[in-house]
Amino acid sequence: MKKFLRFLGILFMGITAAFTLLGGIGTTCVALNPSSYDSMKAIAPYQWLYILYVLIGVGLGILGVRSVIQLVKGKPNAENTALMILIAGVLVGGIHMATSRSLRGSSMPVDGVVYITLLTLILFLVFRLPKVREMGLFLEDAGGENDTAGGMTATVIGLLVLGVQYWAGPTHLFNGVNYADAFHGAMLGSGLSLVLFGLFAMIISHIKQPHQEMNIVIS
Repeated sequence: MKKFLRFLGILFMGITAAFTLLGGIGTTCVALNPSSYDSMKAIAPYQWLYILYVLIGVGLGILGVRSVIQLVKGKPNAENTALMILIAGVLVGGIHMATSRSLRGSSMPVDGVVYITLLTLILFLVFRLPKVREMGLFLEDAGGENDTAGGMTATVIGLLVLGVQYWAGPTHLFNGVNYADAFHGAMLGSGLSLVLFGLFAMIISHIKQPHQEMNIVIS
């Protein structure tokens, strides 16, 4: 159970960080020039606010990625840091949703980011339950298990980045153009790099684990 919960926490935090970062980057076009899109003209008077949403979203996404690395490495207070980032993400995302629904009658695609962040927040709140806290899910001595979880997370995020033009396309169509594919080259390179890094990390982890188990038995 401990291994499963640790893996689940790292995986969901990684997915949340990826969604938050991609959401922040993806909102840039609209925030910088809302008058170019018929469905976004209503937010033009509040352009400054949406630029702020972009900056906060990208910032939280970067902090989320850093948090995943801390969880994988078993850094002190990594779990508390992740929890604070998730709370901030839900609060900012909720305000973003309310603003968009009030101004233009819809808050897509930010809804998806908020929902996955909320789901991950609930998971990390479960980790705060006394019985679960006793397990010490994100401890430094987890070693290869955390490396495997980190590698799997990187692979899943890489696949999400590679397929962003497909799963995010329906909510990013403006005048027949799929703006989820606006940074095709960068997304392709980033996605492939994450997938390869994740696979490499998992392979190295599986190679190391027998040696770690042998050292434990000898000691």
